[in-house]
Amino acid sequence: MIIKEATFLISNTEIAKCPTDGKPEFAFIGRSNVGKSSLINMLTGKKNLAKTSSTPGKTQLINHFVINEKWYLVDLPGYGYAKVSKSKRNNWEKFISDYLTKRKELENIFVLLDARLEPQKIDLEFMNWCGEKNLPFSMVFTKIDKLSSSALQKNLAKYKKEMLKYWEELPPLFTTSATSGFGKEPILNYIGQILV
Repeated sequence: MIIKEATFLISNTEIAKCPTDGKPEFAFIGRSNVGKSSLINMLTGKKNLAKTSSTPGKTQLINHFVINEKWYLVDLPGYGYAKVSKSKRNNWEKFISDYLTKRKELENIFVLLDARLEPQKIDLEFMNWCGEKNLPFSMVFTKIDKLSSSALQKNLAKYKKEMLKYWEELPPLFTTSATSGFGKEPILNYIGQILV
């Protein structure tokens, strides 16, 4: 699939205010600072579609981008260590889980994982929560240009080992680099297959 058009549509914190036109939605979520905005910009071929920042936790709303007038790319707030108050974080968690569990248009969640790190408890917990809720998700490893291929293979093997403690089979897995554009085609083709 080729993205010809990507336009920001709406930001909000309430599922009731999400678009009502029934287009399929693909959500992107990950720990703060995982490189989500950079990945979204790489996938869409637009440098400033999603706001990138050196400060983790920049995304604080559910952001809908309409793609090729056919589907929505949904940018969700990161989980993890963004410097916000506990009450604000609880509020985020509530609207994120509301969106993920109640949004009928949601086709797939792309869970972003930093390829440089060993399996993180918070990421494993989030993916297990998705499993408990029967939410379809894929694992997307970011920043693969920042480590050697042997280090990457080692971390991927550790993740697979951890995941197989809870899962009979692994969800789809992608490796990406926002810098080189690696991984763009497999992810877009995967979305294309779901949309058929």
